[in-house]
Amino acid sequence: MANMENESPTYCVVGAGHGGSAMAAHLALMGFEVNLYNRSPERLEAILMSGGVELLAPELNDVPSGFACIKRATSNMEEALEGVDIVRVCIPATGHAFIAEQCAPHLRDGQIVVLNPGRTGGALEFHHVLKGAGCRSDVTVAEAQTFLYACRKLNPVQVQVFRMKNTVPVAALKAYRTAEVVKKLRIAFPRFVPGDNVMKTSLGNIGAIFHPAVMVFNAARIDSARRFEFYVDGITPSVAMALENVDRERIAVSEALGFGAMSARDWLYLSYSAAGANLYEAMRANPGYRGISAPITLNVRYLHEDVPMSLVPIASIGDTLKVPTPTIKAIIQIASILTGCDYWKTGRTAERLGIAELSLQEIRRLVVEGELADRSEDRTLSMGKHRVPLWASLGE
Repeated sequence: MANMENESPTYCVVGAGHGGSAMAAHLALMGFEVNLYNRSPERLEAILMSGGVELLAPELNDVPSGFACIKRATSNMEEALEGVDIVRVCIPATGHAFIAEQCAPHLRDGQIVVLNPGRTGGALEFHHVLKGAGCRSDVTVAEAQTFLYACRKLNPVQVQVFRMKNTVPVAALKAYRTAEVVKKLRIAFPRFVPGDNVMKTSLGNIGAIFHPAVMVFNAARIDSARRFEFYVDGITPSVAMALENVDRERIAVSEALGFGAMSARDWLYLSYSAAGANLYEAMRANPGYRGISAPITLNVRYLHEDVPMSLVPIASIGDTLKVPTPTIKAIIQIASILTGCDYWKTGRTAERLGIAELSLQEIRRLVVEGELADRSEDRTLSMGKHRVPLWASLGE
């Protein structure tokens, strides 16, 4: 692998969909060496025939337009990871566990894996699966709080970027490695900034606030294929009040872990310079949300990804810490009914994140150090004849 202190890092981008194609093309146009992996070879056929991806960004000054040559496009994970420094995973969070299983035998010491984004608990799940699959390489797993671009594939070899976030926090599971990871990412993308830790990036997942509940409250007109603007028409003052409830519960879970979380309203100001006295006003003040049509079906990632990969882990961690999340649980339940999917069964529960049996101190140690103390060490406190988890003694 390249010495990233003195040379440009080499990349593997995982996923040839909207986001992966945009990131791979952008990196290649900036002069970086890029491999592109996709699980299904069919999506790569046109890219292999043409030799790359054309990136269109007519409205952006800092994103180049042009044809980007991809060094290697493959459905073979071993080939994709060979000799690369940074792995950018740009697929729906529902596929992160699968990618971790595929990567586990081929990752090598010093490589960095970044989930774009991790949604809620992405880095924890990825790390847990890697260890369960026998990966012992010294790999740094990190996650972005949100995706860098708003983009769309126009055809198999063309992708358009409409806008970029002002800043995107990134955190490593070993929190002390975050600064090193961000330094290397900023060689290509200066908009990445250090996040405190993966719990803060996970619980700073604003898609959990803006997507599932809006889908649920607008289910009738979505199901009837009525055209409307998702963020403008779909979020009325009353719907925004429900979103604020979801947001408060998310923040309460984060605070119970000892990690502060930015409110959705503050996030809008930081990411888009959109301000308002409440969440409804702040969302109306964001010009980037205008003109975005609502889905015409409930069979979309706003439910199938954001509920199991964003809301379920928040509620499950809340249960572990005895923090009530009634609004979030109601959205999960109604979304499950609307789609016929048991999102509790398929979602990222505390068990799937590998933290269900951990004390609060152990969770914090895992987040900061990426590992736990010897499990033979006593992690409970005695109370008479009973033994209780350590977090219970800390007032959580």
